[in-house]
Amino acid sequence: MTSDAMVRLKLSCLFLCVIGFSIVTLLCLYFPDKQIAYNIGRLSALNASILPGSHSVQLFQTKKNEEVVIAAVICGNRTSQALVMIKSAIVFRGNSDLRIVVIAEKNIQQEFDETLRDWRLLTNDSFSYEIHSIIFPKEHSDEWRKLFQPCASERLFLPTVLNHLDSILYVDTDTLFLSSVEDVWKHFSQMNSSQLAAMVPEHEDMNVGWYNRFANHPYYGKLGLNSGVMLMNLTRMREFNWISRLAPVLEKYRLYLTWGDQDIINVIFHDHPDKVYVYPCRYNYRSDHCMYMSNCKSAEEDGVAVLHGSRSTFQTNKQPAFRALFNAMSQYQLGSDPVKYLLEASASLLNKTTSTNCGRLAPIFTHNMRLMFQTV
Repeated sequence: MTSDAMVRLKLSCLFLCVIGFSIVTLLCLYFPDKQIAYNIGRLSALNASILPGSHSVQLFQTKKNEEVVIAAVICGNRTSQALVMIKSAIVFRGNSDLRIVVIAEKNIQQEFDETLRDWRLLTNDSFSYEIHSIIFPKEHSDEWRKLFQPCASERLFLPTVLNHLDSILYVDTDTLFLSSVEDVWKHFSQMNSSQLAAMVPEHEDMNVGWYNRFANHPYYGKLGLNSGVMLMNLTRMREFNWISRLAPVLEKYRLYLTWGDQDIINVIFHDHPDKVYVYPCRYNYRSDHCMYMSNCKSAEEDGVAVLHGSRSTFQTNKQPAFRALFNAMSQYQLGSDPVKYLLEASASLLNKTTSTNCGRLAPIFTHNMRLMFQTV
């Protein structure tokens, strides 16, 4: 082939390449979704569902993490205990966008603000927080404040106090998360359209139940409800006129409200059982579930999700296993190795309690830690 022929051949190839590139460019301009549809089509073997005419690019969008809002009411000498609870929520926040809501007396708000600000820096802004003052209605104000534990009945008024929020997970200060906070929060999606709160039964066994043996007022179901770990759809509670229902119950049963605000909640849900969703005992595990015998099947199967140190079991030697877990979380430093300094510390302290009925169930307390920290 002559040199002139070679030049003509190269020019022809170059011309064809230019034409081809132009055609591809025009196709992309006029049919911008074709390449995307082709790429997604190749995912059909992975069960990707493609609807004709749909914008398939949506399948590649990252879903925003759901926000979990945890609220607690604190006054008196409960500051240290509440901070340990909050620390456990931060440790077990999982993939959620965690918001901590503190409702506290004004004289302790600064301590919460300073501590939570430090923890945010320490954990790379892994959560947000807000602090509110305790507010009781003027009518029966002193009675509400002293109804049970100091300020405990403030929880009844959260639909108004937190009127900017749709839903919260309310927890007593004497609780510890031992599983992802999302594990509890997911039950919002399982509630039907009429349900506005979720709680666990007060007991699992009729033979040791308190409400069925001693209550002098109406209560929910056969065994009543424990309100220490309570999902609250505040929007639905406001629509239900929750606040207006409280004072009439107080006035009618004030001489019989042994457990204060919890009893009022039981009276309301006795009258409106369709408004409450009951979830398993592992979401509010108390010494009642193990001190005589193990009677919480869901905890046996899936581990304890939230530990409730009611009756001062975190601070006394009544239930050494409960105190061991609280001490392990109290001593844990945020940012340090959770396997070595939380899981192993908890297991070590629990190992010293195996002579007790609750201590013999040590695996159910660390089960979800091991899963979350990937040690099993």
